[in-house]
Amino acid sequence: MKRRFVPLPHLLLFALALALTTARAPGQAPVADAATTPAIADQEKPLPDLATLMQQVEKNQRAAEAIKKQYIYRESTRVDRLSGSGDVKKTTSDESDVFWLNGVPVSRTVRHNGKDLTPDEIKKENDRIDTRVAKARERREKADEQGKATDARGHDEITFARILELGQFSKSRRELVNGRPTIVVDYKGDPNARTHNYGEGVFRELSGTVWVDEQDKSLQHLEGHFDHDFKIGGGLLVDVKQGTWFKGTFAKINDEVWMPSGFEANGRVRYLLLLNLNGHGTFRYSDFRKFKATSTVLPDFDAVEPATPAATPPATPPATPPATPPR
Repeated sequence: MKRRFVPLPHLLLFALALALTTARAPGQAPVADAATTPAIADQEKPLPDLATLMQQVEKNQRAAEAIKKQYIYRESTRVDRLSGSGDVKKTTSDESDVFWLNGVPVSRTVRHNGKDLTPDEIKKENDRIDTRVAKARERREKADEQGKATDARGHDEITFARILELGQFSKSRRELVNGRPTIVVDYKGDPNARTHNYGEGVFRELSGTVWVDEQDKSLQHLEGHFDHDFKIGGGLLVDVKQGTWFKGTFAKINDEVWMPSGFEANGRVRYLLLLNLNGHGTFRYSDFRKFKATSTVLPDFDAVEPATPAATPPATPPATPPATPPR
């Protein structure tokens, strides 16, 4: 089976969230309570120091990774590819199981355009995952030998300290979202900042906003967009068009960990082999449950019941996406 559009990796969601800024992407921001002003006690509390807050978010994200490795969940995607004139020329949909295998997050496609994979396609998909996991572990081993920090897939890690060198956090404020005090922070990337890898080159061009749950110090929502066209490697490595935007939402599952609940992207962007989009993509995450993976083909589900029956967060992005990216 030919590999289709590759969704933005889930760990990259967190990395993007730490590099976002002032201008919000088109679409829906988190739905604030009818009374968006926090309670009197919360109003009187001073806003947290931005650097300290984002360091705590980064620390909590790393600590939560051990819990996330216990989960498997369903990712449902729809991608509308656009023609040169901006018309939708092709729509594809996929359903995938997302889980961790041998310390590497993977996404295993189980349905394509409404049809279950054939036995041959299943074998190819499992072989693809085994290859990806092996390469990720090899990259991590090489990086460890060189004393370099990487993410779970063995790619260069972008720390909070580096993000501060690529731009600036500003305009913090407090809002109520779903009854929870939330710190809203803007971030402006510096196009003139010196970068060390391709990921940093993308981060310095971003504009957007991050919503952080104040109690848990965890990401709740993010929005971002690109104000300018830019390329790296003549467009072969990174190619982003002006007006490209994205947004992601997170929800607390089983009262123990924040997981992605929805993601949406619109425009034209290519990033290495991780992301290739020319159009509009929506991603929904549901059916969260715990498991222990003993094989690629059939993860062995442990008899661990969700702590709460409603483990599936609501999908917030609109069901019908716009046909053309905003400018």
